[in-house]
Amino acid sequence: MGAERTAVENMSRWTTLDRITSVEPGVSATAIRNVPNTLAIFDSHFPRFHVLPGVLILGSMGELAAHLLAEETGTRWRLAGAGQVGFRHFVGPGDQLEITVQLKERSDDSATLSGDVKVEGKLVTRARQLRMVPTNS
Repeated sequence: MGAERTAVENMSRWTTLDRITSVEPGVSATAIRNVPNTLAIFDSHFPRFHVLPGVLILGSMGELAAHLLAEETGTRWRLAGAGQVGFRHFVGPGDQLEITVQLKERSDDSATLSGDVKVEGKLVTRARQLRMVPTNS
């Protein structure tokens, strides 16, 4: 459990949202995430063509989904998996991600959402399934 918590804490420093712009509890949420050119990940991914890794984009969608679910349930949630994910365009330094998630179904022990990420109105990532589970803490 300790290793899992450490991994989640490390991931959250890379997936932080800058501003949640709207929340409709039980329905959907939107947020903004700016991608600064100072992110250390760009030193290695990739040195000559900086690209935000797709897993970090998914992590940001998971952060927003967790916020939406917490608003409704009062419980902390985490991203447990993603399916039917498509990456259409690169995201790089200076981009502003416009993230939207929609709740599809929820039970006490899991939730399924979908999500879109756009940059300047252009779809860059779509996840048809974001599987969320409550955290144990």
